[in-house]
Amino acid sequence: MEIERKWMVSGWPVGWTETKRFSMRQGYVSLRPTVRIREEALCDGDTHYVLCFKSGSGLSREELETDIDAALFRDIEQRIIRKPLIPKERRDYPMPGGLTLEVNHVDEGQPTEFWYAEVEFGDEVQARAWDPAQFGLGTYLVDDVTEQPGQSMGAYWKQTRLKD
Repeated sequence: MEIERKWMVSGWPVGWTETKRFSMRQGYVSLRPTVRIREEALCDGDTHYVLCFKSGSGLSREELETDIDAALFRDIEQRIIRKPLIPKERRDYPMPGGLTLEVNHVDEGQPTEFWYAEVEFGDEVQARAWDPAQFGLGTYLVDDVTEQPGQSMGAYWKQTRLKD
């Protein structure tokens, strides 16, 4: 189970120190249920290829992920998806209590580029009670879109890659 909140933001958080930076590409085999592939290249580190299945929407979603090899990733990308994958840069920022702020810049340089941030939680009670202002993020994490339809990366894929 994945329990996370999501905010639209306008850039990287000021005054926070990142601990990890990833260059990613992802694409969708299916949107309902969500079946996605993602290439995750840790800057100055390893690259992982992930096959992910998700169901549901909003705060809590079932999520199953498994690593796949580069050859299978390329086959799915080229033979099944056959659309340009979505590039993203993600930066992770540690927060008190073992939480991580993940900030993503999507489709940089494109007219549709945007930024979003997520925090993953252990349970729904913690997620609903969490207040960004307690961590100095009250003016950064203001546009909470967690429960808003059409705010997923799958919806963005449909809007930008499947429009033709």
